[in-house]
Amino acid sequence: MKAIALDAYGSPDDLRLVELPEPKVAPGEVLIRVKAAGINPVDWKLAAGYLDPIMEVRFPLISGWDVAGVVERTGLDATEFAVGDEVYGYVRKDWAQNGAYAELVSAPVRTLAKKPAALSWEQAAGVPLAGLTAYQALKRVGVDAGETVLVHAAAGGVGSLGVQIAVALGARVIGTASERNHAYLRELGAEPVTYGEGLADRVRELAPGGVDAVLDFVGGGAVAQSLSLVKQRDRIASIADGEGALGAGGHYVWVRPSAGDLTALTQLADAGKLTVHVDKSFPLADAADAWRLGQEGRTRGKIVLTV
Repeated sequence: MKAIALDAYGSPDDLRLVELPEPKVAPGEVLIRVKAAGINPVDWKLAAGYLDPIMEVRFPLISGWDVAGVVERTGLDATEFAVGDEVYGYVRKDWAQNGAYAELVSAPVRTLAKKPAALSWEQAAGVPLAGLTAYQALKRVGVDAGETVLVHAAAGGVGSLGVQIAVALGARVIGTASERNHAYLRELGAEPVTYGEGLADRVRELAPGGVDAVLDFVGGGAVAQSLSLVKQRDRIASIADGEGALGAGGHYVWVRPSAGDLTALTQLADAGKLTVHVDKSFPLADAADAWRLGQEGRTRGKIVLTV
């Protein structure tokens, strides 16, 4: 099969298109013919070695945890899916090596769900990691209908999905973003505010009594800016500032694979309550260009690879 691989830790310049053996399919796994693979910042951070202290990485490394595709073969006792099923998933195993930037990927059934019929292959590939991150962060802080949620980096891959999920739960959402993304946030159902100096005052103009929960999807002081706004500090969740969130009495969220949570996202998408803005798609061979675009930090929605 064709795949994008690294022989050692490196940068986008080190990615190469290679021929590798098809992955083995263990019991409880299925083999997926990949249609599209999602790009996430953790992909190039893992490839650069930043996660080496906490994660086992083996080479050659095929990056990518987000996949959308068709089941080509089932492993022993993988009864949840059949050949021909359209699926998507956050395919994170116990170590990183055989990822989604390939024509084929083997995936534990616990990481998969049926692909939303309402989404294209490219849109579906943009959901799993970002969507699960947002969904699990919202569950961690317990957002209910009628509450007000402040979402930092609301126009990004995780934030844009978090906004939609919170709106679907019946919450009022205030989202931070640059002014060029304000119209986009309104389309998603959020009330936009510009990040930066004076943010707390701008949020108070919209919510004089403060907010019920805070989701930090950017870091860089967002937690500290939110402390005077949130009613209970144990309802702060961050994916980017664990020290700040935990120090304030809140939560640090690292996404976990979950077939159940992913199925909930499928149901939201097919009900018309969740969609994905694909900022740009690249062919598999141009994965390095996709990484370079993502590293600029200005993405609205998601970047994906088509296979």
